[in-house]
Amino acid sequence: MADEDDPKAGRSAEQDAGRDTGRAEPAAVRDAGVPRHGRVRKLLRFAATAAILAVALAAAAVVWHIYVTAPWTRDGRVRVQVAAVAPQVSGQIVALKVSDNQTVKRGDVLYTIDPFDFEIAVTQAEAEVRNREADLQVKNAESDRRQALTTLSTSVEQKQQYAGTAKIAEAALATAKAHLSQARINLKRTEVRAPVNGRVTNLLLRVGDYATTGTVNLRVIDTDTFWIDGYFEETKMANIHVNDPAEMQLMGFAPVLKGTVESVTLGIATASAAPSTQGLPDVDPVFTWVRLAQRVPVRIRIDQVPEDVPLVAGMTATVMVNNGVGTRPAWFADLSRTLTGVR
Repeated sequence: MADEDDPKAGRSAEQDAGRDTGRAEPAAVRDAGVPRHGRVRKLLRFAATAAILAVALAAAAVVWHIYVTAPWTRDGRVRVQVAAVAPQVSGQIVALKVSDNQTVKRGDVLYTIDPFDFEIAVTQAEAEVRNREADLQVKNAESDRRQALTTLSTSVEQKQQYAGTAKIAEAALATAKAHLSQARINLKRTEVRAPVNGRVTNLLLRVGDYATTGTVNLRVIDTDTFWIDGYFEETKMANIHVNDPAEMQLMGFAPVLKGTVESVTLGIATASAAPSTQGLPDVDPVFTWVRLAQRVPVRIRIDQVPEDVPLVAGMTATVMVNNGVGTRPAWFADLSRTLTGVR
């Protein structure tokens, strides 16, 4: 056992303590540094989580705005008026002047109906007019002679009879002239003409077919009446107004068409409006929590069409009103003020 008063032993103990202390200090420093790094990592995790949440909320708001309230839709259709051509007289078609998909101008002859019967009718009507004119001359002459006689030579009754006979002949002449006018217009109607500027479509007529009065047998697309119907969800209707500018892009074509909102329909069909067998409202008792927004037709007038873009009725179009920018919903504005602190 070493003596406590031995100086060598004291120096050895001090040296050992110094070495122990030198080794212990770095450990203490390391132990003191662990809490600081942990707090930094926690703060980074919280910051990353908050950033991700903020980005997710912003993305959700943008997506909601684009797909729910922004005034645009991919459900657009090109529409056009089609003139249904029906003959005003009946007869066999003897000449077909157009072919399928041919461009025509208003007044161009489409086909001709055999005019023979109608030419005969005009000849007969002209002969009847000449006959009635001659008869009227005779009746007027007789009436004039009777009116010139005194009551000693003829009675008042005879004068009235001859005057009435002349009036009847005059009416007969007017009727004959009316029949002549009708015969002439019927002859003119044997040439069936295009009622509008456009293009013949789905032509199935051929020479030899029988055309019946009032029966449609040819159709012409009116190329002056193209428009686009955009079927917008009802959640977007608050951002669409008459005379708003619109842009349309047809599927398969890059150029953009310019247009203007012309009108908005005021009614669409609803199943609950159909009456039952007793005339009472037939209301569907099933009400689902998830409700699809109704689509409302909006008529877009086409103002400008690029030269290389053909318009075909029935084509699909993407329609954007006011550049697709609309009023943001109230909840989105409240959320923005809450996050930014701007009132």
